[in-house]
Amino acid sequence: MPSTALYTDLSSYYDLMCADINYQEQSAYVRRLHDLLGNKGKDYLDLACGTGPHLRHFIDFGYTATGVDINQPMLDIAQLRCPEAQFTQQDMSHLNMVTQMDLISCFLYSIHYNQSIAALTECITSVHRALKPGGLFCFNAVDKSTIDNRDGIKRQLTHDDSDFSFQSNWYYCGEGDLQQLQLSIERTTNGITEQWRDHHPMVALTFAQLQQLLEPYFEVHIFAHDYQRITPWENSAGNAFFVGIKH
Repeated sequence: MPSTALYTDLSSYYDLMCADINYQEQSAYVRRLHDLLGNKGKDYLDLACGTGPHLRHFIDFGYTATGVDINQPMLDIAQLRCPEAQFTQQDMSHLNMVTQMDLISCFLYSIHYNQSIAALTECITSVHRALKPGGLFCFNAVDKSTIDNRDGIKRQLTHDDSDFSFQSNWYYCGEGDLQQLQLSIERTTNGITEQWRDHHPMVALTFAQLQQLLEPYFEVHIFAHDYQRITPWENSAGNAFFVGIKH
């Protein structure tokens, strides 16, 4: 199965899978970071934008918004949600923007969709080119050394006379620069259950490695993964929020 096949098949269910995510809180957090550390501009790009929920909030904040995703069915939904925004189908590892941005985000650990250190490095350089001076690059990440491989919590909900079950977790074998996002989705309608499973290959690295990749291009700040307040990252936490200010 291609790495995007599950999302292509289930793009209309993606928002259900992410129903417990507080997109407004996450968007407001990045807006605060941009107000504190950024260049005060309003040109915004969301990498791996999916169906566009973060973009919707930034448009409402007064930004001019652009979304990039590798998956066209996701972008079709995002365009309906955000008719004011511009969308392009691109691989973030080879980002190519006509105009520069003031703020670029990559939410939901999607930075790891760069499937190798080389691809991630190219993504970082592409983002740097796509930012105006003083522009911000904001994303969250997970440190491979902290992944425990346990099954994720199963969420269940009912929608359009079908019962859904969603489960996701990280898996890392303990060596190398590849980890997996393991997804399981079940839909039961009229007593008939369909199931999709997918293992998305994603880049694995430590925060020290990630900081080393960023520092040639950005002034790097690492914050605790807490969307309610802006506080420094504690070295023991396995997830964090990274902010790069373009030199």
